[in-house]
Amino acid sequence: MFKIQDYIRDIKDFPKPGIVYKDITPLLQDPEAARKTTDALMEKIGGLKVDKVVGIESRGFFFATLLAERLNAGFIPIRKPGKLPYDTLQESYSLEYGEDVLEIHSDAIKPGEKVLIHDDVLATGGTAAAACKLVEKMGGEIVQCNFLMELGFLNGKDKLDSYQVVSLLSI
Repeated sequence: MFKIQDYIRDIKDFPKPGIVYKDITPLLQDPEAARKTTDALMEKIGGLKVDKVVGIESRGFFFATLLAERLNAGFIPIRKPGKLPYDTLQESYSLEYGEDVLEIHSDAIKPGEKVLIHDDVLATGGTAAAACKLVEKMGGEIVQCNFLMELGFLNGKDKLDSYQVVSLLSI
């Protein structure tokens, strides 16, 4: 039986001491596991209408593009500052050790479009909440925030309490 956790390895003290990084590259390297993961994410989406799938830099891009293709929806990257070539909108958010910024192309989402937000990990929720704010600034309607895994002990879901939040794995 397929278990996503069998394809996620822990890397201790990466990117800094005390952090246990959840490495999804084994999942990406196995085409059958990647397909089953995409199938499982699609089950979580169910019959929702989706016009655009937003992937959050950078590991959110992998499955967001696969979901967009299956949903016959557009793919929209949300990136760190200076990585997108066209006019952008920005949203700042707090981290434990400071602030960061996310950007989206200013023409990526039209008012009223139904948007699915995808990332690999829901940790503290700051990044996902900033992505939601960017989508809503543009008039998009968030239909789901969708993750491979949730680090439940960090309570990131609390920052997304006005959205439907689903994960394949809760750690």
